[in-house]
Amino acid sequence: MLTAFVLLVLLGLAAGLVWAVRSLRTSQDALGTALADLGSGTASALAELRADTTKQLSERNADVDRRLAGVVDTLDRRLGQLDGKVDRRLEAAQKTTTEIHERLGKVDSAAAQMIASARDLSKLEQALKPPKARGGFGELLLENLLRDRLPRAAYEMQYGFSTGERVDSIVRAGDLVVPIDSKFPLDNYQRIVESDSDEARQLAERAFARDVKTHVDAIAAKYVRPDEGTSDFAFMYVPVEAVYYEIACGRTNAVLEYAHERRVFPVSPSTFTAYLQVIAFGLRGMQIEERAHEVMAYVADLSRDFERFVDDFDLVGKHLGNAQSKYTSAEKRLDRFAGKLEQAADEVDPDELEGEAADEDDPPLVIEAA
Repeated sequence: MLTAFVLLVLLGLAAGLVWAVRSLRTSQDALGTALADLGSGTASALAELRADTTKQLSERNADVDRRLAGVVDTLDRRLGQLDGKVDRRLEAAQKTTTEIHERLGKVDSAAAQMIASARDLSKLEQALKPPKARGGFGELLLENLLRDRLPRAAYEMQYGFSTGERVDSIVRAGDLVVPIDSKFPLDNYQRIVESDSDEARQLAERAFARDVKTHVDAIAAKYVRPDEGTSDFAFMYVPVEAVYYEIACGRTNAVLEYAHERRVFPVSPSTFTAYLQVIAFGLRGMQIEERAHEVMAYVADLSRDFERFVDDFDLVGKHLGNAQSKYTSAEKRLDRFAGKLEQAADEVDPDELEGEAADEDDPPLVIEAA
């Protein structure tokens, strides 16, 4: 019984296995068919995908090539512009470098000239240490300034007074004589500049003020002489601007007030140039006034000549009037004489004229009638 059951089970299992094998084979066949169909579909899809991919890749490659060509063209253009800019900048830099070298050469030459000038100035400083040398140098600068700004007749160098004193120069302003004396208080000014302490500077400033006051007193006493035709003031010409600045604006500015009280006006080359321009304008105005007087005198002479011409013209008119009246009277007499001639001609018999023509001693009747 058990064996039969086992056999039945085994037979059932065998039948199941057979059915399973057959089903498996059927499924395998279907699967093969499906796989074949899938393979053919996949191949066609892959072929289409490959074709589309190839086409897209070709289009992308063409687009990329175009873009790369545009980028290359843009880069070439930009690089060309950049090369041009770089070339221009290099050229400008080279030109600037050349100019810098040239200017450095000029600076070197200027530095050499400055060194030479400094040496010359040191020599000049040594030469100007004696007061007389400084005075002569100041007079020379003053004369050059006057010569450049005024006509020669408007100034005079080394003008002498009745006392025997001589001022460096004078400027003629009409009937007035403006005295100008050159002063060069350099020693104590150098001490002011070179002082290394306030005490030393104050001592030098007081000494400098004494020097300037001494010069101011001398100019006021010697050259301000209204009784000899000078103005009531004088100029003290200081040929160095720095020294004048110390007089006018330094701590010793009380010296300037003292000079003005003494009617002495310190001037430097720049400030004196302004004064000379004013004087030159004044001289020009005086010349114009003198020319105006000359013109007025000439016009007066012309007026007198014109009056004489009018008198002569009136006299000629009178003579012409008399001649006209004489001419009119003579014309009337001539008309009367012509009428008498015609009347005499009408009264004379031609036969009597033929008989009397042989007698040449008798005057004509016409003349007698006249």
